[in-house]
Amino acid sequence: MIRREEAGALWRLVIDRPDKANSLTAAMLEALIGHLDAAQAAGVPALVLTGTGRVFSAGADLEEAKAGLATSPLWEEVSGRLAALPALTVAALNGTLAGGAFGMALACDIRLGVAGAKFFYPVMKLGFLPQPSDPARLAALVGPGRARLILMAGQRIEAEEALSWGLLDRLAAPDALQDAAEALCADACAAPAGHPGRIKALIPRSLPT
Repeated sequence: MIRREEAGALWRLVIDRPDKANSLTAAMLEALIGHLDAAQAAGVPALVLTGTGRVFSAGADLEEAKAGLATSPLWEEVSGRLAALPALTVAALNGTLAGGAFGMALACDIRLGVAGAKFFYPVMKLGFLPQPSDPARLAALVGPGRARLILMAGQRIEAEEALSWGLLDRLAAPDALQDAAEALCADACAAPAGHPGRIKALIPRSLPT
């Protein structure tokens, strides 16, 4: 399930399926889209995306992936809405990030992680293409060569290496992750209405060519 928590102006979307490594079903992706649309309509200035347990998300639910979810356009719809949301978006990655869920983290403005988390996107091994926007977003963060290491060579990247590459912006202790994410959102939540979106629009999403 997807749980929405509101703390004043800040919204937190929580992937809450720890017994299944927070793997995502079509219904959960649709729920995320609904919450993101509601956040835009409400003018939310800051949003945190996180998970419960020790894994942020293992990607697609295995049974639904076999039935076609792995290549569903729902993944791109979620990441597209996250990227376009005129708010500060923070991915508070409470653990390992894999598969289709990678796109959600890439689409956020800031990524926090915990030591010991792993990051991998096994599209080569599984014979799928990545979500359309993911390779460019990934390359903008870590460079083309490292993007190829993840997408083409199937490498699993540890949190500390992800930090040095720029895939993560900061590390936090597991018990301090949510507080760290909330602290990063404080200025946006206190800003005049619409101001986070105006500043976000000035920051390029990709590297100049």
